[in-house]
Amino acid sequence: MPALGLGTWQLKGGQCTDVVRLALQFGYRHIDTAEIYANQREIGAAIKDFNRGELFIVSKVWSTNLHFNDVLQACEKTLRELGTDYLDLYLIHWPNKKVPVQETLRAMQQLKKEGKIRAIGVSNFSILDLHEAEQTGTVIATNQIEMHPLLQQKKVLAYCSLKKIPVTAYSPIARGAVLKNETIRKIAAVHGKTAAQVSLKWLLQKGTIVIPKASGREHLQQNLDVFNWKLSEEEVAEIDAIKKEKRVVNTLLPKIAARLPKWVIKIARR
Repeated sequence: MPALGLGTWQLKGGQCTDVVRLALQFGYRHIDTAEIYANQREIGAAIKDFNRGELFIVSKVWSTNLHFNDVLQACEKTLRELGTDYLDLYLIHWPNKKVPVQETLRAMQQLKKEGKIRAIGVSNFSILDLHEAEQTGTVIATNQIEMHPLLQQKKVLAYCSLKKIPVTAYSPIARGAVLKNETIRKIAAVHGKTAAQVSLKWLLQKGTIVIPKASGREHLQQNLDVFNWKLSEEEVAEIDAIKKEKRVVNTLLPKIAARLPKWVIKIARR
């Protein structure tokens, strides 16, 4: 999995297609989406002109589609919308306590045997969730979680490191909140970089994969410029010492959605 990818949450319509196509022209190869984002067709339109074998496409099954047959159907829909025969990585988007993770992973294992997905992962899994998933014998290719200097996820990161589960950090600049942090701004000035680049670099030096969203040419290019320089150990320690905990993703919504009838979810996505 490329260490840096493009997150596509909230990218819609023609803008989504244009942004993904531009990212691919710039050299991005890792594209992250999900069925709940309702933009898979637009991403499919962007990737069709590129060599599929060079791309790493990730999607996620929503928390209301985790029963065995629902997973199979959701994956088929995702493949149709993306216009591809397979996903490089397929994730459980959020755990659903009403559906045994064993059932969901059994469906994903079948998809992998059929060649429709190449790897299985999870998203927003706690340590307890991860432990339960591991008991099935499934190789977990990543745990995709909200992570940035203002939400450092030290316990989950340590557990994943111990278990050799790669971590993918979404919302890696906390939807812009890190841009206001004085510690990060100070370090950025030393390197002649932006605060967003420092946040991404800190995550990469922690060994995580990052999937920042960007919708403009300048930010797409800036996000790529995080590989030919390095934060010092002292700078990493300064960022590690940031005490503020700021979660920018609402964790209640998926739990509420899991209790709603499917027809309500379908209407809400329109």
